Amino acid sequence: MENTLHEKNRYPDMSFPYAMYTITPLGVTPTGRGFNELHWHEELQFTLVTEGKIVMQVNGMDYELESGQAIFMNKGVLHITSKVKPNSQYVSFNFPEKAIGFYSDSNMEKNYVFPFTHSLFLSLVIREEVEWQRQILEILWELKKKFEMKSYWGWEYEVSIKTAQLWFTMISNITLSSEESPKYLKQQQERIQLMLSYIHQNYANILSLQEIAEVAHLSISECGRSFKKTLHTTPYDYLIKYRIKKSTELLRDTEHTISEIARMVGFNHVNHFIQSFKKHHQQTPKEYRRLPTTP
Repeated sequence: MENTLHEKNRYPDMSFPYAMYTITPLGVTPTGRGFNELHWHEELQFTLVTEGKIVMQVNGMDYELESGQAIFMNKGVLHITSKVKPNSQYVSFNFPEKAIGFYSDSNMEKNYVFPFTHSLFLSLVIREEVEWQRQILEILWELKKKFEMKSYWGWEYEVSIKTAQLWFTMISNITLSSEESPKYLKQQQERIQLMLSYIHQNYANILSLQEIAEVAHLSISECGRSFKKTLHTTPYDYLIKYRIKKSTELLRDTEHTISEIARMVGFNHVNHFIQSFKKHHQQTPKEYRRLPTTP
């Protein structure tokens, strides 16, 4: 089954697969990245809060980060920016593990990359109170400046050198035995990923809780507990919320009628769609459609 939550980053230059995303409450630059959706990706990610406060949810755990703080997320980790407070901004640096492995089958890859990226080490909050973490924050600010400059001769080398320093500083100061999460947390994440992927692929159809649970080989009761523990919601509420999200895209980008859109996103009755939409957006689909598009 294709993993629809497995985000594929779109790099400005595929010959240098590295990107910095700048995110505010209004959106993300460059566009096309669903930062406010649950997702995961093969790339490693360092996120630096540059203004205000955000809340980052990683595998069901909420982390409130203030300006000047950062968080690292390992590859394949389920995460979402659940809240970006007004006048806040953050930047996320995404790059593949090969960027710090130098070349395939290298000693760097075998000894300093794979032991961490293929482990149960999920994330790390980075604060300036700890000396080595302050060094990481300084490197992140320097990387931000470099990405904001126009590309120049040697730019890729400078970014790569800084990133290698960033990675080496982190792995030199953590111990996997104390930083890694229990295996059951990793297993729980994988099960949630399977169920979310199934919902994302089949949201327009009639879905039963039994079907969702079977994807992860769980009982109905265990499926509900997994959602509640990791996502703080029920499978049904998540499904409705996702259908509503897909409907906003159709309301904004198409000329389909409200009734047509209701059917397209999986609602059997248009009144149920309108009531659910109003509950999530405090306005009807018709009112939402009339709003001016945010630039």
